[in-house]
Amino acid sequence: MPSDYLPIAVLTFFAVGAAVSIVGIGHLLGPRKKNPRKGQPYESGMVPYGPGRRRVPVHFYLIAVLFILFDIEIVFMLPWAVVLRDLGLFGLIEMVIFVLVLAVGLIYAWKKGALEWE
Repeated sequence: MPSDYLPIAVLTFFAVGAAVSIVGIGHLLGPRKKNPRKGQPYESGMVPYGPGRRRVPVHFYLIAVLFILFDIEIVFMLPWAVVLRDLGLFGLIEMVIFVLVLAVGLIYAWKKGALEWE
């Protein structure tokens, strides 16, 4: 039984060895000169103004969560579309229920004004 884990141990050994080697080589061969331009703040080619830690409206987070939610919906729909013929009517009904639940969530977010960009 332990011999079944030998390939995993070898792969782990090589992966850790490669990661340590790459970081070590970068540290040894990388540039070491301090450059005053590297210490300057940089943001999109413009000198930043205001504090670096500003409060971000919750609306940005809500949009990001909705984007991830509907991205995951697509991830579930693609395999379903591939095996639709094998699933038959049951698979179609299950996917319609899934899409309806997501549509209810989208309509709720729309009615609450979560999709309005101000």
